[in-house]
Amino acid sequence: MRRRLLHNETDGGGLAQKAADLLAEAMTLEGTLHLPDVRDDYRSRLEQVVLLATSALDNTEETADVALLQSVLLRAQAARAEDARYGAGQLSRGSQRAPTWSDCEDGWQRVEQIVCTAEEAALEAARLAGLLDTDKARAISHRAEIAAKAAREIVIERNRAYTFHADPGFSFGEGWYLTAASLFAGLPIQIRPGAAQELQAKRFLHDAGLEGSLRPYRSRPASPKHLTHIIAEAFHADAAEAQSALRKAFLGDDSPAASLRSWIDGKVGGNREQKVLLWVRTGDHDAPRNTCFDELRKISELVSNAGLTPIFFGDAVPAGLVPTSGIDLTLCWKEPLFQGEDMRRAQLQLFEELRDRYGLVGQIGVTTAGMDGPALMGLPTLYLTQEPNVRLGKWVGAVPGYQEVVRAPGYFEIIRTTLGQWQQCPPECAG
Repeated sequence: MRRRLLHNETDGGGLAQKAADLLAEAMTLEGTLHLPDVRDDYRSRLEQVVLLATSALDNTEETADVALLQSVLLRAQAARAEDARYGAGQLSRGSQRAPTWSDCEDGWQRVEQIVCTAEEAALEAARLAGLLDTDKARAISHRAEIAAKAAREIVIERNRAYTFHADPGFSFGEGWYLTAASLFAGLPIQIRPGAAQELQAKRFLHDAGLEGSLRPYRSRPASPKHLTHIIAEAFHADAAEAQSALRKAFLGDDSPAASLRSWIDGKVGGNREQKVLLWVRTGDHDAPRNTCFDELRKISELVSNAGLTPIFFGDAVPAGLVPTSGIDLTLCWKEPLFQGEDMRRAQLQLFEELRDRYGLVGQIGVTTAGMDGPALMGLPTLYLTQEPNVRLGKWVGAVPGYQEVVRAPGYFEIIRTTLGQWQQCPPECAG
């Protein structure tokens, strides 16, 4: 026989009513769970109810008290299952947007733990409903079962794929480092059906040997924030091997088409002087990152003073805002040569040809993902940023020749010094 506690406040009967009262207090919070800190309070109260009611069941033999405690526990466990389903959903969304792959995985492990809580609560609710054997109890148990199944679906339906954006409105360059990260870590990839450049994206992935990585398109893909971190880890492990693998995947074994070589020769002509690519960005997205043309003019002067020829690349430069000296390849990516089915490889081959045959020794620009393809293939890179870049900063010290330049006093001197180093390095040693 169970030992009966003598004090009325702590015997089964007293605890039974106290547990019922605590549950009633907790339920009054249901309409305000969206307010700050209320859900945490609600969750804590439910845990107290479960502990108190479970303890009371161990210390009572009164039939009425037992039924009351079982009813209290049933309702508390059902509420816990529903709360866990909500918590798993919220945390899963945050985990998908986590800044690193490891943060994402840690978040999803916690989601799994919460889902297990929902399932355990639902199982206990089903047991209690069986003991009570009433329609009301079974209805409450069914509600907990539905919540637990919905929570489990969150884990089952997790989208592990990363979206390869194939719409001109998205960053073109992000496709290059998604491809790189998939090569290194076997990431699954999805492309939105019907996107303007869907066929071109599929062609690039096929040529890179990643056709098997494609998955059907689904909502809530993994965050692209993880990709630079994955690439940095691969380069830290073996930079030479990582770069070699990327060059093979990005460029393939075939020589550039004669049409591409003819186009470059027509634009650059017989100019064999050493050159620096100056990137121009004027997009609507995240406009504060756009090129400052006063800065671009100063940099182009530094390039010329170092005995190098600037090549302007990317978006258009407004007339009169920079010196007319140099080579203008802005907006060239809109030409038919770079818009065909092989558009992505053609752009990369353009950079490679400029480097191999026309003296390109480095590139400078704002934090535009367009720079990332040639940078990962080994083109020395200075990227300019207003403050240390959390994502791309991971490549500094990992990707050879990749340098961050924060716009702090004296940063033009850093650019001048680097240009001098590039000028002393012939094109063949820039690789």
